[in-house]
Amino acid sequence: MGRYLPLVLTMVLWGSTFATSKISVDTVPPALAAAVRFVGAAAILLVIVFVTGQGVRPDTLADASMIGLLGLLGVFGYNMLFLFALTMAPAGDGSMIVPVLSPVVTTLATAVLGRDRLPVARVAGLALAGVGAVVFFVGMPESGTAHRLLGDLLFVAAAVVWSGYTMCGRPVLRRFPPLPVTAYACAVGAVLLACAAIPLLGHVRMADLTGRFWLVEVYLMVFPTALAYPLFYRGVRGLGPARAAAMMFLVPVAGLLVAFVLLGETVTLVQAVGSAAMLGGAWLTVTERPVGGRGKPTDSGLQLSRSV
Repeated sequence: MGRYLPLVLTMVLWGSTFATSKISVDTVPPALAAAVRFVGAAAILLVIVFVTGQGVRPDTLADASMIGLLGLLGVFGYNMLFLFALTMAPAGDGSMIVPVLSPVVTTLATAVLGRDRLPVARVAGLALAGVGAVVFFVGMPESGTAHRLLGDLLFVAAAVVWSGYTMCGRPVLRRFPPLPVTAYACAVGAVLLACAAIPLLGHVRMADLTGRFWLVEVYLMVFPTALAYPLFYRGVRGLGPARAAAMMFLVPVAGLLVAFVLLGETVTLVQAVGSAAMLGGAWLTVTERPVGGRGKPTDSGLQLSRSV
């Protein structure tokens, strides 16, 4: 339970980002909203690393490049796709598509690269979660967004990018602690986001930004970013990327609750059934360990780290 608890808390915090980020992109352009969030979060994380004395220096150029890749994928790439999608589609779409598709891609890629056989129960769990996602989408009320389909496709792309971020993190975490890795990757992503946001500064009047906007940005900096990212990588290091990504099935529940409170998005009976199926699939997925070629339990993430 102690190994899963950090990931459960992470998923609750990340579930809240769909609705809160929707508030941000309704106020400023997506690149600027992301830059404000991650510049602040990177500063917080770097201060924590310095105060706690956990700063580390990458041993090789390859290690430094891999940390940079994590910033490119998990901070810059994912958030640009995710936030642009929120300008076109409801937050509920994202809270369903990203957490369901990401573990499917990660688990399948881990199995292929790690040469593990997926047990029947785990395959059934992924299938049940996928069916639940379809049911959830069918029961989702129409939002009236003209570019909803394009927004959903951007959510799909964001899920694929997040899967790559999850898998690339495991080899780095075999050699470095989660906190400095997260801080350095966040700093790299923040610099890239800031470069993308600079041309947009002239289109925003600072005086028009409300207290609600800044409250949301501070929340996004601290809780779903500075706190949740290290917790997620702690889970990846302890459980492997496949199980860590499978916990993403918990995000829709938190995402729907926060969307209801902040945005007034409601949940239909059909959506509730789909959510129950996704949770059941997540439980099957994370409680079954993949079986290696000799019939012994193996860690998919460990096998993946060796293969790459």
